[in-house]
Amino acid sequence: MFTSSNSVEGSSSRRCAGCKHLRRRCTEDCILAPYFPANNPERFECVHKIFGAGNVARMLKMLPVDERAQAANSLFTEAYWRVKEPVYGSTGVVIRIQQEISAIRCELAKTLAQISMYEAHNAPRASATAATPLLQQLDTLGTQENMFLFDPNNPFNFS
Repeated sequence: MFTSSNSVEGSSSRRCAGCKHLRRRCTEDCILAPYFPANNPERFECVHKIFGAGNVARMLKMLPVDERAQAANSLFTEAYWRVKEPVYGSTGVVIRIQQEISAIRCELAKTLAQISMYEAHNAPRASATAATPLLQQLDTLGTQENMFLFDPNNPFNFS
């Protein structure tokens, strides 16, 4: 039931985004096909713009098969942010989030101090004991400073 024209159409629709972009035939063992499907051409175009198709293929070939998907995701994430923010790339996102965390910690410290003052004003005898747990909370904020770091295994998940 398949004619030669149908088989040509079938093979062209199976081309990955990389092979479509590079206008080449996609082979069965195409290194790009599993990680850059035809239904998401923007993903490959972004990676190609920053790293180049040859470099991406070379990097993926050098890795064990079980690590290639994560590498392709990492390459896409880096390329996406480099296109979106040419100067700082993904580092700019991390810096912005760390600045937001710092600002929120300052706001939390101010709020805890206000609560402490309010409690001290309303209960003069318990002011020394009420302030102690709040001061301990402020101390733990400083020790948890490295708690909010970028997770390289999941570029879209900040823990």
